Amino acid sequence: MDSPPPPPVVDRCSGRYIYVHDLPGRFNSDMISRCRTLSKWTDMCPFVSNAGLGPRINNSEGVFYGTQWYATNQFALELIFHNRMKQYECLTTNSSLASAIFVPFYAGLDIGRYLWGYNTSVRDATSRDLIRWLKSRPEWSTMGGRDHFMVAGRITWDFRRLTDDEDDWGSKLLVIPEGKNMTVLVIESSPWHKNDFGIPYPTYFHPSKDSEVQLWQERMRRIRRPWLFSFAGAPRPNITDSIRNEIIGQCRQSRRCKLLQCDSGRSKCHSPSSVMGMFQRSIFCLQPQGDSYTRRSTFDAMVAGCVPVFFHPGSAYVQYVWHLPRNHSEYSVLVSEDEVRDGKVRIEEVLGRFGKNDVVAMREEVIRMIPRLVYADPRSRLETTKDAFDVTVEGVIQRVDDMKGGRVPEFSELESWKYAVAGRGGQHEWDHFFNRTTQ
Repeated sequence: MDSPPPPPVVDRCSGRYIYVHDLPGRFNSDMISRCRTLSKWTDMCPFVSNAGLGPRINNSEGVFYGTQWYATNQFALELIFHNRMKQYECLTTNSSLASAIFVPFYAGLDIGRYLWGYNTSVRDATSRDLIRWLKSRPEWSTMGGRDHFMVAGRITWDFRRLTDDEDDWGSKLLVIPEGKNMTVLVIESSPWHKNDFGIPYPTYFHPSKDSEVQLWQERMRRIRRPWLFSFAGAPRPNITDSIRNEIIGQCRQSRRCKLLQCDSGRSKCHSPSSVMGMFQRSIFCLQPQGDSYTRRSTFDAMVAGCVPVFFHPGSAYVQYVWHLPRNHSEYSVLVSEDEVRDGKVRIEEVLGRFGKNDVVAMREEVIRMIPRLVYADPRSRLETTKDAFDVTVEGVIQRVDDMKGGRVPEFSELESWKYAVAGRGGQHEWDHFFNRTTQ
């Protein structure tokens, strides 16, 4: 009797393959070799060590648990993401099998060299060189770049210069036609554009094993939190509409608020132990806008199990749609910045109205989300836990698949944020927050 045929081989990478462009060194590795030129203000060489995680943190104050804590620079995401991609289990050298194509260009590190004191030609040079290189490749012609994605590890406004006026800010990477075709991952996206997607800022926590994530989550569940709310930040006197002065004032007046004021010089705000220690001892962490909508502090706070309090939906809800629950009330609080500015609300009173069960439920949701908000150590691989990198890649592949299948709805770019949070356009309760007509 004939033996039964062997079971069919299941390709566990089907629909998940990624092809990575082998870019010339001038687009990535050469920048790392010349790390002292990456910033006018900061020596970035220590921060590109350990595969982009930066120096290991000294845990002399006992704030952290384990050894997977690093003084990670918020602008190191391109290097971290690229090194994580090298560990991705479904890489292919056959681009015809790929669900998406990764472009490991360090766009943020590149423009960071030239934001101050350089003309527009210099600021655009590397990006335009990259586009020429990509368009010369056969992979580009398949979808005109719409299956390509890249990380630009700064806020979107650093890549959206609208004119060639020398006083205009940033580069044109995201406004040139080829840049608009790609999916670009930034630490802050634009509410009014389709081609960029917000992904989490890098935090200090980079686990190398699933157990490290689980142990940290359990620690954050058990820790005592004596402060009702806290704030780490500095005033923004040059930003007319900033509510930071009001927030700092209300915190100082409350016995239930802890303030870590980030003055210039050697502030405790530059100490990971001071910042994370405060967040761990707080129930709620205030996250007003800074120089732009978003803050790295949001993710540091959530990793510490602290429920974020936002004052504008652009600070998270329309940004990190792949990583945060659509129902924002499950894990956060929204207090209108207009009401704070007008003196209509006391933050302590708003937060004090939440019952114990509500607080516990929100905190548990925050702690449950921690794995998808952190980037695992690129030199290792988590077995069962999906980190921010995994969630991002899944989001990109789904987006490219939707484009291939014609499932991306047509809508005005000015309504991009509405489709991100509600899946449709039309009137929305947040219209007054996003009432800009041009950008």
